[in-house]
Amino acid sequence: MRMAERMGRLGTETAFEVLARAKQLEAEGRSICHLEIGEPDFATPGHIVTAAHTALDEGYTKYGPAAGDPELRQEIARYAGQLRGVAIDPEQVVVVPGAKPILFFALLALVEPGDEVLVPDPGFPIYASVVSMLGGVPVPYHFDEATGFRIDPATLRRARGGIFNTPGNPTGGMFEREDWDRIAALDLDWLISDEVYAEILYEGEHHSALAHEALAAKTILCDGFSKTYSMTGWRLGFGVMPPKLAEAVTRLQINCTSCAPSFVQRAALAALRGDRAPVRAMVEAFRTRRDRIVAGLNELPGLSCASPRGAFYVFANARGAGDPDELARRLLDEAGVACLAGSAFGAAGADYLRFSYATSLEVIDEALGRMVRFFAAKP
Repeated sequence: MRMAERMGRLGTETAFEVLARAKQLEAEGRSICHLEIGEPDFATPGHIVTAAHTALDEGYTKYGPAAGDPELRQEIARYAGQLRGVAIDPEQVVVVPGAKPILFFALLALVEPGDEVLVPDPGFPIYASVVSMLGGVPVPYHFDEATGFRIDPATLRRARGGIFNTPGNPTGGMFEREDWDRIAALDLDWLISDEVYAEILYEGEHHSALAHEALAAKTILCDGFSKTYSMTGWRLGFGVMPPKLAEAVTRLQINCTSCAPSFVQRAALAALRGDRAPVRAMVEAFRTRRDRIVAGLNELPGLSCASPRGAFYVFANARGAGDPDELARRLLDEAGVACLAGSAFGAAGADYLRFSYATSLEVIDEALGRMVRFFAAKP
């Protein structure tokens, strides 16, 4: 069976490859501390689960409108607009199975072969992967560790479009208003703003492309329920975009997935309308975990770790501890600590290791203890 040439340009997520290797080691009887995968360890809040059960009992088991349940689209417009201080028309909202389809569908609708697209490096690897698969040219821009992984403006340049992520994976860095000013000066035709971690903040405030007067009309907002509500397996996301593009993305949805699951959309309504206490409690727990892992990593020889302002990852500089790719492999195989080499997020991440602290303090403490022993014995 001959694969299409474009499949050779399609990448993957190293996190899932490392997870598979870690699971294999566990099946062989090894104990593994999982700091590789970006998935909240909290249960989905009970009122959301109850709403899903109720929706199933009420018959929400059939196809729904391709763009999403109208009631949910209206509620998303209210919620997303309130969070960002802007007015959003429900016609701008498309609901999809997970946030990734917004990224994929929008790029499929916009990128022509040869188009240059700005992508973060280090950044979520799927951005460059999809651009390349479609025949576009990923143009990397970089971040400055000394400023908390803010964009390095010297690496920005004009392109057809761009993809931006705040708070960012893998760095935990956040955009300020001035960063969006610099991006606006590039006069891009369009931009995707991935804000799936928008509510997982520890310092400062969230600044959205949608709230920037020069960018709002050309912005595709990518967001979802996986991180904020610990609903990764529910697979529900949404986009906010200009109405013409919303029509195109809806057509792509019809051709690909038909619609998002109806009962999950009713659960999402409960998430948006329900008690915010579980979200606040989760973020506070992440803050405590962040502080613990940052302090511990900074005690290890050859590592230095800035404190992230958002999301639930630390991007530790490991250039003083040897080759980070080899170090990540040895930490898993010899110490039972699963993390990701920074090179998985682009060439500019080659000196780093990414650790997810979306796990318990007990696991974080155990992982830090194992790494202390590993470095003490490391030749």
